[in-house]
Amino acid sequence: MKTLHPDPPYEKPVPHPDNRYMALTSNCSEMPTLFVDTHAPLDVLCDAAGYRIRAVTQVLENLSMRGSIECDSMILSDFALLCAIPLRDGCDVLDVLGKRLRARSPE
Repeated sequence: MKTLHPDPPYEKPVPHPDNRYMALTSNCSEMPTLFVDTHAPLDVLCDAAGYRIRAVTQVLENLSMRGSIECDSMILSDFALLCAIPLRDGCDVLDVLGKRLRARSPE
């Protein structure tokens, strides 16, 4: 029978020297697991941000076309979180995209 070993104690990640990987704001704990590659091509960053923002937009547009929606506050809170996570991820990627574009343009 295979013996299970506990995970080693958590150690805070050391930032990469060139800040290549930026933790997403929507990470749910102090130990980030989701990151943006800040060196990804600009069109890839733009596509990633747009995909998340369009997904939430589509859900909200479909919801707005319904007549009346009855739900309790817990469901509404869960739904808001469901929309907020990909929106925040998209905004984080747009922040990286903006920083990259500003760094390229001469002032």
